[in-house]
Amino acid sequence: MTDTTYPEVLVVGGGSVGLSAALFLAHHGVSTLVVERRDSVSVHPRATGIGPRTLEFFREVGSFDALAAQAVDMGGRNLGKVYGTTLMETDLTATSHAATPPITAKFDDISPCKLPGTLAQNRLDAVLLAEATRRGARVSYGSTVTGVAQDAEGVTATLDSGETVRARYLIAADGVRSFVREQLGIGITGPGPLGAPMTSTLFRADLTPYTKGAWFATINLDNGMLVMVDGSRDWIFHTRDVDLTPEQAAAQIRAAVGDDALELEVRSILPWRPCGQLADRFAVGRAFLAGDAARAVPPLGGFGLNTGIADAHNLAWKIALVLRGAAGPQLLDTYESERRPVAAWTLDQALLRGVHPKLHWMSGPEGDRARAAVGMAHGVVVHVGYRYDSAAIVDSKERPSDHDIRANLDGSPGSRLPHLWVADGVSTLDLIQSRFTVLAGPNGDAWLRAADDLGLNAHQVPGLVPDNEALLVRPDAFIAWRGNDVEDLETALDQVLTRSAAAPAA
Repeated sequence: MTDTTYPEVLVVGGGSVGLSAALFLAHHGVSTLVVERRDSVSVHPRATGIGPRTLEFFREVGSFDALAAQAVDMGGRNLGKVYGTTLMETDLTATSHAATPPITAKFDDISPCKLPGTLAQNRLDAVLLAEATRRGARVSYGSTVTGVAQDAEGVTATLDSGETVRARYLIAADGVRSFVREQLGIGITGPGPLGAPMTSTLFRADLTPYTKGAWFATINLDNGMLVMVDGSRDWIFHTRDVDLTPEQAAAQIRAAVGDDALELEVRSILPWRPCGQLADRFAVGRAFLAGDAARAVPPLGGFGLNTGIADAHNLAWKIALVLRGAAGPQLLDTYESERRPVAAWTLDQALLRGVHPKLHWMSGPEGDRARAAVGMAHGVVVHVGYRYDSAAIVDSKERPSDHDIRANLDGSPGSRLPHLWVADGVSTLDLIQSRFTVLAGPNGDAWLRAADDLGLNAHQVPGLVPDNEALLVRPDAFIAWRGNDVEDLETALDQVLTRSAAAPAA
């Protein structure tokens, strides 16, 4: 890689989190280079569950339709998690009453975003690569970072080619065994590897004669778990058997299906092991950790990929505002103070699910009571109902419930803006447009004038707040401040942007 044009941000790691960071930064007008040691986007999907909050990020930057086009259209018939002996012996129609549907199934009203079905991570990454590069981000495959140094003005990374890359900031999204994290001297805590090693096999076979048109996310069988990738020919099979040859993996899959004559192609075999760990810090100087480099969580709940992308989203707008002088550099300190507590709580929630896996899928008041007894929050609360408490939030309020997502999305500072439809196909979240925004009631003309004076986006939204109140919403759709005195708006904005005097409009 020979290029004398240095980026403003260097992203190390070209997986889902790194590519999301590149997309979000490019959306905010920040020049970005991603370096990835692999030769291309991975064909092996490590995850298939994309949460509603993650989809909102991609809706914000105009990439949701491209993602939805790559999702498997289940026609609203997703059985969620199913149990059986072999796939051939399992009557999916008859067992539908015992299936556990996706945890988001009854919460469509909290978000404007919903996929028609499963979106495997390899498809996600292919879209992210196209969307990020279309907006000007550069991605260099086959490049490994071998050294990292920083000074008061920026970060310098040395590559295995001997070249160096100079950037204002660095985002390390290079996974559980992050080289950059080690270079920064950041330690980790947590239980580490969990349970026995496992094998994930990506294979191609026509399983429609056995599924008979039924759709599911996963099915637990006698000798492993089958995961739907595209619903017809591409599948993942997880087993506790390790060091499998392609022939052994194929035999395992045939046993799981119940057909010794099944024709299949083993495309990829990936050893893996659940892990629980948390970095002691999420930032050192101008370098930041994101995704599995910052925290690793066990897979049940689908929290890992989604919280990693949330890291990238939280960081991108802050870097952009600091780079263009609209915010003080201390705004970047709020990345760790916001994301690390969320990561610690998410790790705890994921670990609880390892001990009590069935509680994750339970619904209704009975499920809430059972989870409350062991300190487990509803999965949708973990995905969407977390709150921030930092210098970039004025008078943050604690999360009121671990079980009622709607109670958490109440318009309080520190929470994600409530979703309301304000016009055909237009959500309150769409009004933010990646900018600081004032949202007032129908008689909030004074708020709109004050917002205009400060160069802010502003809208009147009936039913969101009382007539005398308004919300100051950050570019990431989190509520930064709620007040009833127009004169306090400018002070609140300066506090959130960690600046002491007027600066360019955010």
